[in-house]
Order: sequence, then C-alpha cells, then structure tokens
Amino acid sequence: MDPLLPRPVQDLGHYRLPSWWTPGAPRWRQALWLLVGLPLLASELPGTPWRQWLLRLFGAQIGAGGRLKPRLRVKCPWRLVVGDHCWLGEAVWIDNLASVTLGDRVCISQGAYLCTGNHDVRSPGFELKVAPILIDNDAWIAAQAMLAPGTQVGAGAVVALAAVASGLIEPGVIVAGHPALVVGRR
Repeated sequence: MDPLLPRPVQDLGHYRLPSWWTPGAPRWRQALWLLVGLPLLASELPGTPWRQWLLRLFGAQIGAGGRLKPRLRVKCPWRLVVGDHCWLGEAVWIDNLASVTLGDRVCISQGAYLCTGNHDVRSPGFELKVAPILIDNDAWIAAQAMLAPGTQVGAGAVVALAAVASGLIEPGVIVAGHPALVVGRR
C-alpha cells in the first residue's frame, strides 16, 4: 500500500450497480443473448443478412443495406440503432451499456471499440458512469479507434487509426492521436 494514500483509492469489494441503471431488457432476453445470440454474432461465420436478422431479433434497429463482418460484438443489441448502408468491420466491439446510434453510411473499421460505460476514478465506490455515443451520417471510425462514453462524432468526420476520442468531434474534421486532436478536414 502506498504510504502517501490515506485510504484505499478504490474499494472494489463493495461495488454495486447503481439503482438508476437498468440493462434495458428482461433477464430471459439478456441470458438468451449471452448464451446464443452473442456467440453466433461474434463467430467467424461469414454473412451480413443473418447477422442483421439476429440483431433485429434481439431489438436492434438496423437500416437497409450495409455490411456486418465476423467477430462483431454487441453487448446490448436492444440499445443499438444502425442507419442505412453502414459497415461494421471485423472484431468491432460495441460495449453499449447506454445507446449507440449510427447515422447513414457510417463505417466502423476493424477492431474499433465503442464504450458507453466507465467508472468514476475519484470515487472509492468506483461508481458506474454511462453516456450514449452518437455517430452522424458519413462518419468513419478507423481501425482500432476508441470512442469514450458520451462521444458525438459529427457528419463526415473521421476518427483516424488507433485514435482515442471523447467529447464532440466537429462535422467534417479528421482527428488522430491519443487524445484525438484535429489534424485536418475531410
């Protein structure tokens, strides 16, 4: 234990989900998703139409057209809205404790991570914090990029390769780095 810290910084043994948070689906649907839906979605099997059907079956709103690649992971499909002609690349992880909304023609490249939940780093109770992610039309989230809870990506914006983005990304800009900073315009 660090002698400069007067008490434990985080007390994980006493962590509890906050009373205000709900998973957004009945337990049977959550269990069925974890046991059947998610393993199928995240499989190596090719094919977009059946993945779209599976996500819709569990409550996702999926637009027309698009591509859904193998190893796609979605924590709560009932909290996912995908516009028309979107591409979700291989090994994309949508960790959506809150809603994730994609506009039309959005590209989420391989290995990208969209995270809607985090913890309060200043709280010994490690309280859960969640905020939705919104990605507007024609935006591109490049390979291995990460979006923090509450991120809003404007229309036509690009979050570059392996960038870590949070907050408001203005329409039409290109952001790169960690933390993501504007490096140009599209």
